[in-house]
Amino acid sequence: MSRQKITLFWFRRDLRFEDNAGLYYSLKKHNNVVPIFIFDTQILNALSDKKDRRVDFIHQAVCELQRQLITLGGNLFVFKGKPLDVFRQLTEMYKIEAVYTNRDYEPYAISRDKAIEDFFLTEAIPFYSYKDQVIFEKEELLKDNGTPYTVFTPYSRKWKAKLNSFYYKPYPNAKYFHNFFKTDAAKIFDLSELGFLTTGFVFQLPTIEEAIIAHYAAQRDFPALNATSRLSVHLRFGTISIRSLVAKAIHLSEVWLNELVWREFYMSILYYNPHVVQSSFKPQYDRIEWRNNQAEFAAWCNGKTGYPIVDAGMHELNATGFMHNRLRMITASFLTKHLLIDWRWGEAYFAQKLLDFDCAANNGGWQWAAGTGCDAAPYFRIFNPYEQTKKFDKDLKYIRKWLPEFDGFSYPAPIVEHKLARERVLGVYKTALQE
Repeated sequence: MSRQKITLFWFRRDLRFEDNAGLYYSLKKHNNVVPIFIFDTQILNALSDKKDRRVDFIHQAVCELQRQLITLGGNLFVFKGKPLDVFRQLTEMYKIEAVYTNRDYEPYAISRDKAIEDFFLTEAIPFYSYKDQVIFEKEELLKDNGTPYTVFTPYSRKWKAKLNSFYYKPYPNAKYFHNFFKTDAAKIFDLSELGFLTTGFVFQLPTIEEAIIAHYAAQRDFPALNATSRLSVHLRFGTISIRSLVAKAIHLSEVWLNELVWREFYMSILYYNPHVVQSSFKPQYDRIEWRNNQAEFAAWCNGKTGYPIVDAGMHELNATGFMHNRLRMITASFLTKHLLIDWRWGEAYFAQKLLDFDCAANNGGWQWAAGTGCDAAPYFRIFNPYEQTKKFDKDLKYIRKWLPEFDGFSYPAPIVEHKLARERVLGVYKTALQE
């Protein structure tokens, strides 16, 4: 019996049907497109917490994709395993005409995709990948001498100068939805079948709150306010298109647009400097002698440092998987500068807890706070948690919301005195950088 001819579209960080580059090209060129999603066991097996909000988010988003696709007469094929093994099985079951996907820029994704592309080459199956999760990628935004940027301001200047409506024009996917392969709906794995537990998280389709974006510049630093878009997780997993956000930002808020540019800047840094995953962007900063006190690290993780603004931020992170950006800076600065604990410890903890965890942004943010990164805060800039509280939570609304014990007798004394910590870290950094 001859094998059925199909074309595959592989969902990854692009969990939506609208304005999806790779999906658009697959549907435009073929009339037998089968979308697939693979729960990658190489990633899942590395997660120690089986109540992982990100896995729950992805699972619910995939179920939503299936629900939408059924209304179009199609079906989402969902698999569990190593992607290369899944594709080997599919080539035995079907006659695959081509495979489409959108590009990813993290080190693991690059090596995974190279192996899969090589496999399809041996099978004489075309493998097409497209730019989808960024406005500019790789060599599209380089210095005039052809080298990548390592400082944000000139990168941002060139990014904005190059931007025009062509780059954020949406892909009209709906025109070709009739080209999905028609088949009966298949069952999707339960979370338990993936080895994970439900977390109580409830997936909702993203909405762009224009009023929040319009007032973002004035209100973004005050964590007690509902003044941030909460779209970072949707950007992370592609349940919303970067093009749609840029189209809004250029009309509503340049400050918010800058946040989208920072995201791409850190992606570029990671792409061209994969060593930052393990080590400092600036090699001399790897000479810092971190104290790495386990008990102090545990106090930071659990929000028991005796610094209310730090502890409130950690409580919010642990309880929800979200942390306000101002608090990300404050807590990261406190860990690296006040406690002299290696930024990689904090980065790993955020990677485990943040619902919107993105390798490039998380790494970039932590290296910025520690002073070890490409365009980082200088090492002698040390956030004073008390001053940060006066500036951004003077009425203690945020602190009292996330730290109810703040007013009680059980709240701990400060784990370290600010002045002492400041003098200590300045000495340690200065010694390391003079060697």
